[in-house]
Amino acid sequence: MTARSGRRLCAALFLLGGLAAAPAVDATPRPLPYTYVYETLPAGEAEIELYTDLTPLRLVDAAAAPGMHLVPQYQVEIEYGLTDRLELGLYLAYAPTDFSGYLYAPHTTEGSGVKQRLRYRFGEAGQWPVDSAVYGELAENDHELEFEGKVILQRRVGAFRLAANAWAEAEYEWAGNEKALVLNPTAGAVLEKWVTVQPGIEYWMHGEYVNGTGWVIKPTHYVGPTVMLQLGKVWWSSGFYFRASGLHTPAVGSGDPLGAVWARTIVGVNY
Repeated sequence: MTARSGRRLCAALFLLGGLAAAPAVDATPRPLPYTYVYETLPAGEAEIELYTDLTPLRLVDAAAAPGMHLVPQYQVEIEYGLTDRLELGLYLAYAPTDFSGYLYAPHTTEGSGVKQRLRYRFGEAGQWPVDSAVYGELAENDHELEFEGKVILQRRVGAFRLAANAWAEAEYEWAGNEKALVLNPTAGAVLEKWVTVQPGIEYWMHGEYVNGTGWVIKPTHYVGPTVMLQLGKVWWSSGFYFRASGLHTPAVGSGDPLGAVWARTIVGVNY
């Protein structure tokens, strides 16, 4: 190791140590990338969260040549505590892959656009047998209008935090007047034995039902490990999910447009 690289390593370790030693803040970290937990930001507190989703999907181009592509989705969320129990969230979502030049294209769970949501928690943590909150969201993106609702449930059992979201969306396409019901339930468990590192496991499902057509995307289940790192005002949560029906890539034109694996990572900063 050169003297210059040694100095860089020492500087990085010093920075990480400083973040870890930073005073505790009223952040609302997401130990499970898909599952919202019960806590909300206190009044006047703010947080920014950066999401990245990646999944390998099969595409067929205009020359009818199939190929695998790593398809990304990005979101930026700004959270703000309106009261100690009511939280506002504003999102900017971006799905950069253009499927217009393909004969067959898969499905992504987000479109490019904006979202606005409110999250309200009932009571104080531990006051009810199950900590409960509700969540309502409106989204306007490049192909549809969405209304989303969640019931958020959480309970701590020893060193474990258990959480689940009953999650559904009503979607209205700008073109074609198509209406769809989307189901996205999630659940997971997190080991909170350590503050800095919190491992867990999470399940989520995605399915879309279109009026008059039926299931255009049959309920598809994913499960996988998660881990969250907390360093003072910064937290980083990641999950890598495997399709429960197997790791095979669906055949082109099979009507099965979701991938065999899915990854999500979120970086949050409290300020």
